[in-house]
Amino acid sequence: MKNIYDIMTECGITLPEEMDKAAFEKTLYANYKSVEEFKKKDDAITSLTDQLNTAKTGLKAFEGVNVEELRGQVTKLTSDLEAKDTEWRNKMAAREFDYAVDGAILSAKGKNAKAIKALLDMDTLRTSTDMTKDVSAAIETVKKENSYLFEEEEIPGAYAGGTGTGKHTQTKTRFGNDKQVNAFARAVGLDLEEKKKGN
Repeated sequence: MKNIYDIMTECGITLPEEMDKAAFEKTLYANYKSVEEFKKKDDAITSLTDQLNTAKTGLKAFEGVNVEELRGQVTKLTSDLEAKDTEWRNKMAAREFDYAVDGAILSAKGKNAKAIKALLDMDTLRTSTDMTKDVSAAIETVKKENSYLFEEEEIPGAYAGGTGTGKHTQTKTRFGNDKQVNAFARAVGLDLEEKKKGN
């Protein structure tokens, strides 16, 4: 691109020697721009125009829309999603709690889970920070106080002659173990051992 001095020379124009060249250039560039500078400005204007048109197109999608109503719908949707998330978390926590209680009752050989649960402080256990430990402890307490709700345990007994083994077990019933029952029978004049031999 030609500068102003080349153009002036081609046109037969020269600056007088006494003229201040710096002052001339300052005045010139303050009032006139080169083609290259103009093109840069024009490109910038074109880009801004394109952006403006894109924004106008986007805003057309909201024509006739009640912004306050839309904001309310967004707020409601957010609230509904949070409620659903809370509901899902509560369901998962309840399911884990039920699994923990049912598993503990099964381990304790409970016969009637529904009856055993009725004796547990379920609300307190749900908020326990150590659920497994506290549920097991609570069921053990119920088992001690209501043993009929659990399967009877076999208690190891002393050696019984004639069995061919060095050990036998005594069955614990609600009346006591075999030894206790036999002692009671003898006290009332019954000999269950003789009766068994007769059979």
